[in-house]
Amino acid sequence: MVTLGITRATVTNVYAVFWIAAGANHFFNTPFYVSIMPPYLPWHLALVYISGLAEIGLGVLLLFERWSVLAGWGLIALLIAVFPANIHMALHPELYTYASPFGLWLRLPLQGVLIVWAYWYTRRESSVDNIGSEVSR
Repeated sequence: MVTLGITRATVTNVYAVFWIAAGANHFFNTPFYVSIMPPYLPWHLALVYISGLAEIGLGVLLLFERWSVLAGWGLIALLIAVFPANIHMALHPELYTYASPFGLWLRLPLQGVLIVWAYWYTRRESSVDNIGSEVSR
């Protein structure tokens, strides 16, 4: 058996930085995010900023054990909230010519993975020291 030695702290830091960077990107690349907003939603610019702030804030909260459960539930809610927009993108690839139709469909199950990952933070007993630590050679 080989131990991968991936600690909870390492995985948490990766996930938190992912969300902080994704949220910051809403402010650095605002026109892109506005362009992927489904037409049935109002206030495109405001929603881009709000979702960016939510991603940054929830990513930061993940870094504090005391707030990680709240952050996990918040990320789950956020991922569920944006899921219809991702479905819209997958169903209308002609509106998003810069992305491959396959990539647009691939985002849908990827959100499931991100939801499961966020759910891990909602479990107090998930204070496991190592994640998937044993691999057979």
